[in-house]
Amino acid sequence: MLYLAYLLANQQKKIQAVKRLDILKTVLQVCKSKVHVRPSGNFSHPECGCLQHNVKITRLSIQYVRHASTCAEVTMHSHCVGESDGLTFFLARPEDYDDVMAISQNIYGGNDYLPHRYHSWMTEPGRVVIIARRDRKLVALESGLLVDGGETVVVEGLRVCPNERGCGLAGVIQKFTDDYIKKVYPNVKTKRLTRGDDPGPEKLSKFTLLARRAVISLRGDSEGFDSFVSGLKEKLVVSDESNSSRPLVAIKDSDALKALLLDSDLSSRLQLPGGAIIQDWQPLKLMESNLHILERRNLTWFVDGSGGKPLFMSFHTPPYPIPFNEGSLRFNIDLFGTDISLAKKAVMAHLNSVKSEIQGLVVVHIYMHQTLWEGLVQFCEGHDMVKQLHNYWEQLFLEREL
Repeated sequence: MLYLAYLLANQQKKIQAVKRLDILKTVLQVCKSKVHVRPSGNFSHPECGCLQHNVKITRLSIQYVRHASTCAEVTMHSHCVGESDGLTFFLARPEDYDDVMAISQNIYGGNDYLPHRYHSWMTEPGRVVIIARRDRKLVALESGLLVDGGETVVVEGLRVCPNERGCGLAGVIQKFTDDYIKKVYPNVKTKRLTRGDDPGPEKLSKFTLLARRAVISLRGDSEGFDSFVSGLKEKLVVSDESNSSRPLVAIKDSDALKALLLDSDLSSRLQLPGGAIIQDWQPLKLMESNLHILERRNLTWFVDGSGGKPLFMSFHTPPYPIPFNEGSLRFNIDLFGTDISLAKKAVMAHLNSVKSEIQGLVVVHIYMHQTLWEGLVQFCEGHDMVKQLHNYWEQLFLEREL
């Protein structure tokens, strides 16, 4: 009889243990978080690990939910960097991604790079990403990257919640970000940015306009790119430009690339915009500290190979996904120099090197000296499946003291 009672009591304990485990699993599914279970039967929230927040599994269904909310507030507070104009500013975190995407509708006409780059920004050296919240709702984002040996910040990624646009919120987060960067990095002296629209004389008066670059934008389906590139090759042969005395060669050796970029005469020979190279909208001075940034970009380089003093240089960024037309690839080519023959060879070479990677709809942006635009438009026209996406437009390179 005693033995039977013992078995029944033991069975009840097992049932209770199973129920507790079921409750634990249920709450974990709701909270989408892991719990650190302790030998005592207590557990702690994984982000803060606070011992005082440990709760008994028997009270799990109520107290863990309360705890998760409390820890969310603690975690958010730890990333808070200030308040202004009714907004609270935070350093962005990976878990803010969905909120950032929610305010990014129609940014840059669907050519938005941030969905692809956001998570890499979270760990990029020298990168600061600030988000603004109003009553917990994310309403704006701005980012800055320290370049030029820490003396310059390149700002990018600005966006504002659609229902808050036109209300001055962009200026608020820009000012806060500038002040924060200056406070944390006191050696920063200059703010640089690029933009694809002309903001008008009033806004331009706040900056020094360092350069304007012309842009050709093409769109086409991957099925047509093979024939498009083949057509470009034929045009070069017909014009006899493919056999000119100035060949275009790829640069793969890092030492050779370093020697090229640190050549003191390169800027004047290639008429570089504002004395800098602009890599996918990021302006960088020709200095050794910036070479590490370029190395992280996985660029493909071509250069005029006729001698020791090249007159032309180009590179492309690997194709990456963008929201355009419900999902496309974006491919950027940056050209430096004014030789139209070498520019045509460069466009053909860059497109040829990635045609096997292209799938679906592709948007190609080619950035160049203004004198090259008309000749390259003529070079690229005449194909049934690859067409010009925009008429003439420009990339503006701006600077001001921080």
